[in-house]
Amino acid sequence: MRKLVKTGALLLLLSGLTAAVQAQKFGYVNSAAILAEMPEVKQADANLEALQKQLQKKGQGMVEKLQQDYAAVRQKVDSGELSPIQQQQESQRLEKAQAEIAQFEQDMVKQIQDKREELLQPIYDKVNQAIKDVALENGFQFIFDQGVLLYAEESQDVGAMVRAKLGM
Repeated sequence: MRKLVKTGALLLLLSGLTAAVQAQKFGYVNSAAILAEMPEVKQADANLEALQKQLQKKGQGMVEKLQQDYAAVRQKVDSGELSPIQQQQESQRLEKAQAEIAQFEQDMVKQIQDKREELLQPIYDKVNQAIKDVALENGFQFIFDQGVLLYAEESQDVGAMVRAKLGM
């Protein structure tokens, strides 16, 4: 009799656990696809591209000026217009200009990265909030990004709900 009660209790416990696991609701979303469709992302990308072109143009101007200065110094050296001390001073000046260009390139990369973060972070926050709202409104315990899923049923794709929440 005790065996029967233990077995019954065990079966009841297992069925309760199975029901609890089955009650969890999972969904997935392809956030990269949603971001690619958002006009805000396209505008941010256009702004970043414009900034990058502007900075590259400035950097190219610096390089062209350095090349011109180098050619002028080379011409003066070849014609004997510069003393050895003046040659050394001009060489140091050109090296300094070259170092400034290298520093500008590093600053340019950082400036573009900072601007990218500034422009895109609010958009990422908006998408994450929409995903959270969809999860709460539809009883999902977990929503995964499709980029890390190995298998998913189409019926669990919440991308359409997220797009609707974003007004897309």
